[in-house]
Amino acid sequence: MGRPPLWRRVDFIPEATYFKPAGIPLRGLEEVCLSVEEAEAIRLKDLEGLEQEECAQRMSVSRTTFARVLNSARQKMADVLLNGKALRIEGGNFQMALQRFRCDSGHEWDVPFEVMIDAPPQACPTCSTPSILPLQPLGFGRGRGWGRHGRGRRGMM
Repeated sequence: MGRPPLWRRVDFIPEATYFKPAGIPLRGLEEVCLSVEEAEAIRLKDLEGLEQEECAQRMSVSRTTFARVLNSARQKMADVLLNGKALRIEGGNFQMALQRFRCDSGHEWDVPFEVMIDAPPQACPTCSTPSILPLQPLGFGRGRGWGRHGRGRRGMM
């Protein structure tokens, strides 16, 4: 059994998560799924123009892992564009740079990615109640997967 993949740090989730060619009915299209970390790799390298080393640091992965994620994303984008397929952005093995939590008393706070890897919060820092829940990132409350669970699951813990 191989080791589980490490989480990738993501700073941004796009608001638009589905694209299709104009004029072609959806029922007649093949669909390609681009993971959130693949979209982040394209954003960092191709949109922001960062060097691969800096991109890898921003995503908390090795440079070779970043290169594999970016290559996979580019192959999928080429397939979508050149073969007239639909594109869905969802799921993957990622964690937001900041994860927001709320306790039953209504207190909210952010926990950085680096802390979440070592020890997710067990209680509210304000009132110490153990009844806490992670809040979904903006734009991802439409029944799609998010976080490190991949496609179709919700939540984090």
